[in-house]
Amino acid sequence: MLFDRVKPLDAILVTAEKKSLKRTLGPIQLMLFGIGCIIGTGIFVLTAAGAQKAGPGLMLAFVIAGLVCVVAALCYAEIAAMIPVAGSAYTYSYATVGELLAWTVGWALILEYAIAASAVSVGWSGYFSGTILNEFFGIQLPRWLAAGPLALGGEPGGFVNLPAMFIALLITGLLMLGTSESARVNAVLVAIKVAALTIFIALTFTSPEFDVGRFNPFLPAGLMGPGGSGVGAVGAAATIFFAYVGFDAVSTAAEETRNPQRNVPIGLVGSLLFCTIFYVLVAAGAIGTIGGQPIMGPGGIPFPAGSEELARQCALPQHAAALVCSDEALAHVLRQIGFSGVGNMLGIAAFLALPSVILVLLFAQTRIFFVMSRDGLLPEILSRVHPRWNTPHVVTAITGIIVAVGSAFFPVGALADIANAGTLYAFLMVAVAVMMLRRRDPERQRHFRVPALWLIGPATILGCAFLFLNLPAEAMLVLPVWSVIGLVLYFGYSRRRSAVGRGVMEAHETGYADMSPHLPGVDEGREP
Repeated sequence: MLFDRVKPLDAILVTAEKKSLKRTLGPIQLMLFGIGCIIGTGIFVLTAAGAQKAGPGLMLAFVIAGLVCVVAALCYAEIAAMIPVAGSAYTYSYATVGELLAWTVGWALILEYAIAASAVSVGWSGYFSGTILNEFFGIQLPRWLAAGPLALGGEPGGFVNLPAMFIALLITGLLMLGTSESARVNAVLVAIKVAALTIFIALTFTSPEFDVGRFNPFLPAGLMGPGGSGVGAVGAAATIFFAYVGFDAVSTAAEETRNPQRNVPIGLVGSLLFCTIFYVLVAAGAIGTIGGQPIMGPGGIPFPAGSEELARQCALPQHAAALVCSDEALAHVLRQIGFSGVGNMLGIAAFLALPSVILVLLFAQTRIFFVMSRDGLLPEILSRVHPRWNTPHVVTAITGIIVAVGSAFFPVGALADIANAGTLYAFLMVAVAVMMLRRRDPERQRHFRVPALWLIGPATILGCAFLFLNLPAEAMLVLPVWSVIGLVLYFGYSRRRSAVGRGVMEAHETGYADMSPHLPGVDEGREP
């Protein structure tokens, strides 16, 4: 039977206790972890791509994406508090819908974290090239070295995004060596990002340039775009959903959390609500000051974000200052309204803070790899821990190289859409897992229960499916193709080596507990 391998929930909890990670995290640390991972490329960079799809309707797009995340977060909160172990949606699926579907979830999460890290690397590159090199040193990096073949904005014809590739490889090297951020350092980075966005909101809303007339028309491409073209507020929501990706990383720290039944829900929902409010205000400030109307193509449909057609339009003098043409949208807005110095400081904030997001994303992916390897579904070498560095150096190196290649050749918008595809599938499966556990194991203690699960659960599933279907066709195709590759690997290798399939309920992994001090951004830990 394909769906008969369900790992008993009690076995998962017993295994986690026998090889448990040190529980050191409280609710504030978890919220800071979530905010630190959520606030990144999504708001600093994808504001431009979202505005190109929806215009002022970008504000509505943030609300739509935020609502889907809120209901998903409630499902995450119940199951993460109930199963406070590493592995996130993969582990939850293993305990409910079985090994095969759990494999597809884990495989999708691997795609999500790797592509998301690539997207953040591209976002960092824009601020590095535009603010650090150009504004401070007067150095204009050649286009062919500063952008992939289809990068957003400027002139078409880029070849390789060298800064993006560099930062991805640098962070990979740091992770392999075991360099960790302390909770205090992460708190400082979060403070920098929050302070930068707060200043942005204050300056734009009080600027003489702010004009409510810039919000008209509010939906220039309609709610869903002509003929389901993937634009409009819903199409933008499917893209800028990436701005919320990261709150699920809080659940990967459940095994290191004190009183997870209380603190994990606080970390998940709290960080999400905090960021949602900021996103809407930032979008309103940007559009109200310099406008955010999309550049229209034939038939009244906006040119695709990240396309060569849009790049050619952005190269024209009349569009040079447009929000939708900027690689560093928020810093660009402040420069346009006379706050060049503050805009440069915001660029520096993004330059300093975005690498921490790359670090967390790469780390989260190694956690998924590690747990899948612990369950026997991936080769043991992927979870091999370096005897000196105490890090899973093999899988970190492989992941880092893939991330570097992706960031070197693809635009941020396309990468975000691909990452969203895997994320939406994982969120959908978490909702399924919560509902199945309520039915199969209703007596188990739940310290947090999703209110009105009969409504929230299906709403999460439908919301995720709805946003997935509004992604660009290329992004939608990546997930099934990636899934087919994963299924070939599963039936060719993983199924016969599975610990559950061999009747082994407890995995005797080595070195896993030694990784716990190096959880980036949340644990002070010890140096290797």
